[in-house]
Amino acid sequence: MGKVQHYVEAAKNDLRTDHTWNKLGNLTKRGAKALPEASLHYVKEKAPIIGWLPKYDYRWLINDGIAGLTLGLMLIPQGLSYAKIAEIPVEYGLMSSWLPASIYTVMGTTKDLSTGPTSLIGLLTSEGVHELEHKYPPSQIASAMAFWMGVYGMILGFLNLGFLLEFVSLPVLAGWITAVAITIILNQMPSLLGIKGVGSGAAQQIHDIFAKLPKAGGWTCLIGFSGILFMTILEKAGARWSAKSKIVWFFSITRAFSTLVLFTGISYAVNSPRGSPKNFLFEATQVTANGQEAPSIPPPDLIAETAMKSIALFIGAAVEHGAIARAFGVKNDYVPDQTQELCYFGVTNFFNSFFHAMGVGGAMSRTSVNSQCNVKSPLSGVVTTAVVLISIYFLVPALYWIPKATLAAIIITAVWNLIHPPSHFYHFWKTSLADFISSMLALWVALFVDAEIGIAVAVGFNIIYCLLRQTFARITASKVPKRSELARSIDADRDRDAYGGEDRTRDVHVFRFTDSFFFPNSYATTVAILDSVQTYHAPAYDGAHGPESRKGRNWSVVAEQRIKRLRKSAGVLDQSALPPIGLVVLDFTRVNHADSTACTHLQNLVKEVRRYGGSRVEVRFVGMSPYVRERFVRYGWKMADDGDAWKGAGDESAVTHVYESVPAAVLSPRRSPVITEGTDIRIDSSEDPEKARAMHAQRSSSPDELGGEKRRDN
Repeated sequence: MGKVQHYVEAAKNDLRTDHTWNKLGNLTKRGAKALPEASLHYVKEKAPIIGWLPKYDYRWLINDGIAGLTLGLMLIPQGLSYAKIAEIPVEYGLMSSWLPASIYTVMGTTKDLSTGPTSLIGLLTSEGVHELEHKYPPSQIASAMAFWMGVYGMILGFLNLGFLLEFVSLPVLAGWITAVAITIILNQMPSLLGIKGVGSGAAQQIHDIFAKLPKAGGWTCLIGFSGILFMTILEKAGARWSAKSKIVWFFSITRAFSTLVLFTGISYAVNSPRGSPKNFLFEATQVTANGQEAPSIPPPDLIAETAMKSIALFIGAAVEHGAIARAFGVKNDYVPDQTQELCYFGVTNFFNSFFHAMGVGGAMSRTSVNSQCNVKSPLSGVVTTAVVLISIYFLVPALYWIPKATLAAIIITAVWNLIHPPSHFYHFWKTSLADFISSMLALWVALFVDAEIGIAVAVGFNIIYCLLRQTFARITASKVPKRSELARSIDADRDRDAYGGEDRTRDVHVFRFTDSFFFPNSYATTVAILDSVQTYHAPAYDGAHGPESRKGRNWSVVAEQRIKRLRKSAGVLDQSALPPIGLVVLDFTRVNHADSTACTHLQNLVKEVRRYGGSRVEVRFVGMSPYVRERFVRYGWKMADDGDAWKGAGDESAVTHVYESVPAAVLSPRRSPVITEGTDIRIDSSEDPEKARAMHAQRSSSPDELGGEKRRDN
C-alpha cells in the first residue's frame, strides 16, 4: 500500500513539474477562456451577412433589385445552355441555378460575384457523363460530380488549404481555359449547323464538321446564325449607346434572354402547327419537366466512381471562382475573403447536389453584368433566386419550343470571349519560356487529348520545373570591391543617420524577399505585404472601407474587420497615431527567379497600395539581378535606374525606379513631399508576418535600437 501511495505522489509531482503537461494545461485553459469569443468570431466569419446586414442602407434596395432581376433573366438561358454543354437534360440547368444565389447572400464576401452553372463546369461535367452514362442517368452523374466539388471545396476552405490552388499558374489557366472554350464551340457546331454524326475529339470534330458542311440544315443555320447576329448587334449597340439610353443598356446586358424569348416565339409559331417533332423545320429542346424535383442523394456507387473524375472539375472551377472574386474586388474597391469564398464554393455545391444540380461556380459574364448594374450587396441574390424559381415552376412549358440552334448560338457567343488571343501567349513567350511552355501544354493537351490530362500535365510541368530550379541552383561570382569602397560602405552602414533622420523614414515601409518570387508564393507574398502596409499605416481616405466611402459607404466590412484583427494582433493600439504610407521599397536582392504570375500579382499589389495610400505613394525596387529585371521588363514593367529619367513613352509616374541599396531607395528624392507625421520605418520580411510584428514591436519599444536594426537589415 505504501508503494502505491509513493507512486501516486510521484505521479502527482511529475504532473505538477512536467513542462509539457503544464504547457498543455495552460493552452487548454486559455483555449477554454477564448472559446466563446472565438466561436462567435468564427460564425461571423463564415456568415458575413451578420456583419454587413445591420449596416445595410435601404436606398440600395432598388439597385440590388434591378441587379437580381437582371441576373435571374440571364441565368435562364445560360442555365439551359450550360446544361446542354454538360449533356444533361437542359431543365437541370435551371434546377442548378436558384440555390447558389441565396446561399451567397449569407456566405458571400463580394457584392458582384454571380454563381451558377458555367461553360467550364459544363464541359468538364460532360466528360464524366460520357464515361458513365451507360450505367447511370446523366443528371445523377452531374449531381455526383457536384457533390465532390462541394466536399473538396469544404476541405480546402475550412482547413485553410486554398494555397494549394496557387500551383495552377496564370499561364496554365490561360491556356487551359482557351482550350476549354474552343472545345465547347466545336461541340456546339453540330447543333448550330443541323448536322449529325460528328465524332468526338477536337481533330475528329474539325474533320467531320467540314466534311458534313454541305449537308447542313438551311433552316437550322438560319435560326442559329440569326441568333448570333442578333446578340452581336445588341452587344455593339450597348457599347455605343448604353450610356445615353437605359433601354438600350438593359437589352444589351440581357441579350441572351431577349434572343431566347424571340426565337422561342418563332419556333412556336413555325413548328407548333406541324404536330410531330419529326416535322419541325428545326430541332427544339422539347423540355417536359414539371417544377423542381424532390431532393435526393446521388447513389453511393456513383459517388465512389466520380471521386477522382471530379478533381480537375473542382480545380478549374475553384480557381476560376477565386480569380473572378479577386478581379472585381480590385475593380470596385473592396476585399473578398478567398478562404471564405472557397468555403462558400464547397457548401453550395455540396447542398446543391441534393437538388439534382450540376456543379456551380463564379461566372465572369454574369459577374460583369452584376457590376454594371451597380449592385450594392449580395442581397440581390434573393431576387435572382425568386426569378429562377418562377421560371422553373411556371415557364417550363414554354421551354419546350426553344430551338437547339438558339441554345448553341447563346453558348458560342458566351464563350468566345474566353479564348485568349495569340498576343496573350506571345506575352508569356517574352516574359518566360517556362510560362509559355506550361501554357502551351495546357492548351494543346487539353484541346486534342483531354481537359483533365491537360491541366494535370501543365501543373506537373510547373512542379518539375520548380524542383529542377532548386536542384540545379546557380551561383554567381563577382570581384571583391576595393578596400576604399568597402570601407566607405561599412562606414555608411554604421552611421546611425544613414537614412537621413526619422523625418525621412516615417512614411516608409521596406520589404525584403527571402527567396524566388513566382507562382506558388506570389499571391500569398503580395497579400502579406499589403496586410503589413495596412497594419502599420493609415489610409489616405477616411474610414476602412476604401475609396468608395467618399461616394457612399461600401457594403463590405471584410476589409475593416481584417485590418482591425491585424492591428490588434500586432499590438497597434493607438490607430490615430499611424503614419500614412508614402514609399514602399521592395528588396529583390535574394530573388533569383520571377515569372508572369508574380509580375501580375505584383502589378495588382501596386494598384492596391496606391488605392489605400493615395496616388502619391511610390514603389521602388532594390537589388534586382539582370535576370529578374529582364523578366519584369519583358512582361511590360517600365523601369529606370536610380537617378535616370524615363526615356520611353508614357507617364513618368508609371515608371518604377531601381536602386542598388535600400538606403539609396529611401533617401532619393520623391515625386511627392515626404510625410513627416507618424512613427518610424518598419523593415520586415513579407514571407514571415510573425517576425515582422516582432521586429516592429522591438523597434517601437526601444528607440535607441532603431539605428542598429537599420544597420543589420542593410
